[in-house]
Amino acid sequence: MKKNLRQLIAVTLSTVAVFSTLAGCGSKTAQSNSDGKIQIEFLQYKPEAKGTFDKLIAKFEAENPNIKVVQTNTPDTATVLRTRVAKKDVPDVVAVGADTTFADVSKAGVFEDLSNSSQIKNIQPAYVQMVKDVAESDKVYAIPYAANGVGVIYNKKMFTELGLTVPKTWDEFLAVADKIKAAGKVPFYLTLKDAWTTLPPVNVLVGNTQGDTFFADRAAGKTTFKEKYKEAADKYLKLTEYGQSDIFGKTYSDGNVAFAKGESVMYLQGIWALAEIKKANPDVDLGVFPLPATNDPSKTKVVSGVDLLLSLSKTSKHPEEAKKFIDFLLKEETAKTYINEQKCFSAITGITQEDSALSGLKESFEKGALVDFPDHRIPPALSIDRELQTLVKSKDVDKFLTNLDQQWDSLQSRKK
Repeated sequence: MKKNLRQLIAVTLSTVAVFSTLAGCGSKTAQSNSDGKIQIEFLQYKPEAKGTFDKLIAKFEAENPNIKVVQTNTPDTATVLRTRVAKKDVPDVVAVGADTTFADVSKAGVFEDLSNSSQIKNIQPAYVQMVKDVAESDKVYAIPYAANGVGVIYNKKMFTELGLTVPKTWDEFLAVADKIKAAGKVPFYLTLKDAWTTLPPVNVLVGNTQGDTFFADRAAGKTTFKEKYKEAADKYLKLTEYGQSDIFGKTYSDGNVAFAKGESVMYLQGIWALAEIKKANPDVDLGVFPLPATNDPSKTKVVSGVDLLLSLSKTSKHPEEAKKFIDFLLKEETAKTYINEQKCFSAITGITQEDSALSGLKESFEKGALVDFPDHRIPPALSIDRELQTLVKSKDVDKFLTNLDQQWDSLQSRKK
């Protein structure tokens, strides 16, 4: 597996020289002790959280005047991290999502095994297991910090004005969309200029219809995307019929602002969008409900995964200071600040999200009606988001599914 990762990184190096150069500069800054302080580098992948981390870092530095934390946040953190791993230049603390990038770099042996960390016992077991599952390891190479969720964000005022109630089934969901459309308003604001925005609703549709053992069965040759993803693909195409006229002309940022201004009644996004929407319109009254992927409400699950995890570099020159920073982030007060500002859920047991906008998801979280992000198990090289863009344009479900199967088989054959 390490050989395959090195091959992948070698390819990455040739295409991201600029990012590599920037990343190398960042590392030199983080190791400088010119001011007498011990400097550690904190690489995190969420641009929307940079301001929150700036504040938390300032608080940590005030409490630890001998330590300086340099935050690194780049436009393409996954590529930068892979490049840094190839150069044996791993940041002291790495905060990314529990996805294939984390899986690959953890398999390269660059992170400390935190299985016996005293902090693990304070983390909800389901999220610890997600990290193990993604990394395909019985060891814990990161501490889950924050969890997100995907649902349907809706404008409560517009729902009331149109006499709508939160749908519990797929048919009811489409009926709500039809009623909104009949009233001359846009049901969903779609932002398909950014390919990744196809993924939130598709993850829900897939996660609720593919079955619990899809990836194991697919790896064993017992099933195919064509067999298990057709229902989700058909339903996603149906939802795209309810978008605004220029769904390929708008970005995620455009969508946040447009939805905040009332240009659609619903928004098919993750809860990470709430903070950005509120920035655009602090007065908008928002709610979130689980997207009902089927007509059986008892089987509806919210797609939720580890949105942010904390890993410690094995090669850190300042491991004690790096651990101290991780411990600070895991403190109750710090963790509450993060989830309140970023509108997400904590992976730490006992820390709850009280924002009223998220009350519609609390029941699902409390009873464990959750499923991990399916795309976390799909290699980035498969580019399912780009394939989904093409699907929406072509409407050819059969070709879409055939492409997924062919690309999956091709990628798996390279690992042998």
